Amino acid sequence: MTSSEISGFYRKGAQERWQVLREFGGLSDAELATIGNTGALAFDQVNRMIENVVGVHPLPLGVAMNFRVNGRDVLVPMAIEEPSVVAAASNAARMARKRGGFAASTSGPVMIGQIQLVGVPDPHGARLTILAHRDEILASANEKDPVLVKYGGGAKDVEVRVVETARGPMVVTHLLVDCRDAMGANAINTMAEAIAPRLEAWTGGRVYLRIISNLAVRRLARARAVFDKEAIKTDELSGEEVVEGILEAFAFADADPFRCATHNKGIMNGIDAVVVATGNDWRAVEAGAHAYAAWKSGGYRSLTTYEKDREGNLVGTIELPMPVGLVGGATAVHPTAKANVKLLGVKTASELAEIIASVGLAQNFAALRALATEGIQRGHMSLHARNIAATAGAVGDEIDRVAEVLVRERKVRMDRAAEVLADLRGKMDK
Repeated sequence: MTSSEISGFYRKGAQERWQVLREFGGLSDAELATIGNTGALAFDQVNRMIENVVGVHPLPLGVAMNFRVNGRDVLVPMAIEEPSVVAAASNAARMARKRGGFAASTSGPVMIGQIQLVGVPDPHGARLTILAHRDEILASANEKDPVLVKYGGGAKDVEVRVVETARGPMVVTHLLVDCRDAMGANAINTMAEAIAPRLEAWTGGRVYLRIISNLAVRRLARARAVFDKEAIKTDELSGEEVVEGILEAFAFADADPFRCATHNKGIMNGIDAVVVATGNDWRAVEAGAHAYAAWKSGGYRSLTTYEKDREGNLVGTIELPMPVGLVGGATAVHPTAKANVKLLGVKTASELAEIIASVGLAQNFAALRALATEGIQRGHMSLHARNIAATAGAVGDEIDRVAEVLVRERKVRMDRAAEVLADLRGKMDK
């Protein structure tokens, strides 16, 4: 089989799908068994989540220690393939404990649905016309989700903007919806669809897009921690020196988008790992975070801030959109995600968001501390060396022995790993 034009693949059973892969890719029985392994999920469960399912792609699941958020100790599940992320978050959380851990809050679970109107002859007049129908819009939207309304959520307000574009002015209506413990995409999109015909009738325009915005500026999560200067010192540097180094590193990131992209990526290392572990939409969280970093001050800036308190300790804060939920989506059906949520002990989406923001701050602090002191590579090197050793063919105790040489020589490379492994096995054969 050489063509990827395969009709009716979604109607095939598991064995038939695997046979297609075998023929197309020349896969062995072992390779097919690896692809087809669904872990904690039954094939039928996975098949209901996405289309054309052939298996699952597992990620390592670790647990970050030492976190104390709003006075409560938590163990934080993190699903990620990158070495040292879980360890760094745990270490940062340990350092934060001396001053009480993380204080976190949210702005409430309000998401934005957008309805795009084009071809409106009087866009500014249309804006006021739509706002005059606010109560009718809210009533129509809330008819679509009486259960959400019953639990205190639902459409709460309406905003209207005139947006200048290359295609001319567009009238964009924002429907503000309290999603309670859901992420809210399905509910909001349904509400937006329902009110679109009314907007067309009132304004004479034509509706095109009716969809949720992932720039969730009304669903923010915030966290703050004080890192005692004595708790963050190193063998070589005093606490005061470490604080100054972190402040210099932060200032660089906040001023330069080339540095800030990596700085904010480090924050998302921690955040995405918890979002994935709890079955939430990490793409929505990621998109919203970076958009917020650019939107909040008119240029791409750090999602965190750092400053000194009157005692010279480091104070770190973070604020970013956090559209996560506990009901609906994979969170409600994925057994591992459900177990991870239970491990966290959270009862509301806001509690989950507060923990995730705290992890993001911890991850960022750990990265800045490493950069300002020993350099980021030292922390990564040991775990990375083990991965390189295994990739080069080392097994069992060989992995540690090869990795030890790579780290000692500071040559964590595939070619050197192969040489060390060959030398090691040659000595054992004698």
